[in-house]
Amino acid sequence: MIVLDTGAVKALAVGHKTLNLLAGNMARTPGDHLVIPALCLTVAESDEEGVAHRVLALSSVGVDPLDTVAAVGVGTMIRDGLGGPDTCHALYCALPRAEFTGRSILLTNREDAYPRGIVTVDIDSPGMLGHW
Repeated sequence: MIVLDTGAVKALAVGHKTLNLLAGNMARTPGDHLVIPALCLTVAESDEEGVAHRVLALSSVGVDPLDTVAAVGVGTMIRDGLGGPDTCHALYCALPRAEFTGRSILLTNREDAYPRGIVTVDIDSPGMLGHW
């Protein structure tokens, strides 16, 4: 699963070349999609009007809701000092889940905002899509 945090959502909305290429590639792969945690979408939209509409118009984008279980997990992470609501929801989405049998990748422009053990990729890194 590929998770986009708030910074990645904002970058996708303004046409970040690599993220848009990734979104296009994901749209051509059945069953694959980019996951945006609901709280990341909320913060991105509150920072800049129209972000949500632009990213949700992409067929390869899905939103991970903040359901009851997620709300408790995210709230615990916030209380434990792991970050703000959006950062903690992105972190929660990147953790192992029963419905996804693989390791998640968290795309961000703030790799230092996440603890060790979480696979983060800077959206501006040269190797973002395998180009070194």
